[in-house]
Amino acid sequence: MSQTSRCPWVGKEPIYIDYHDREWGIPVYDDLKLFEQLLLEGAQAGLSWITVLKKRENYRHKFHRFDPVKIANMTDSELEVLLQDPSIIRNRLKVYGFRKNALAYLRLSEEMKFSQFLWQFVEGEPINNRWTDLSQLPATTEQSDNMSKALKKRGFTFVGSTICYAFMQAVGMVNDHTTDCFCYDKTT
Repeated sequence: MSQTSRCPWVGKEPIYIDYHDREWGIPVYDDLKLFEQLLLEGAQAGLSWITVLKKRENYRHKFHRFDPVKIANMTDSELEVLLQDPSIIRNRLKVYGFRKNALAYLRLSEEMKFSQFLWQFVEGEPINNRWTDLSQLPATTEQSDNMSKALKKRGFTFVGSTICYAFMQAVGMVNDHTTDCFCYDKTT
């Protein structure tokens, strides 16, 4: 029986395998799904993605299925309660950052679709890289630098270039599956 070849970072945990096989690197154009992913990438800062992935359903529940209007209207008291909840990452700046980002999202959405704003950094099309080894993957690119600067200018937080590049990988703006991964051709 042959094993399916996956990107080397995946490991053996079923939740990680499922995320890799069904989500990571597949282009996303839905505004709310992009918003959710951007918030979760920010929550991951300084941690491993598996930590956030295991808490994702808790985040969905605690943050109103990532409804930006509901998050923007969360009170300090509600956020303080969440800071006591071990089912999410209890970092004050990150928890309050969700509300800040929801407010920035709502302001931006008055001008254009969130997906239009984000996908402009790759000219509307996924960038198909051809990495054969994880050591070739960059942590940032010119596109992630530009996205980071533009998001910060719009009032978003936890959107440094490294976070933006991880976000771009996750939502399929760049195809960073290694060429030997069975998902590589699914996203090209």
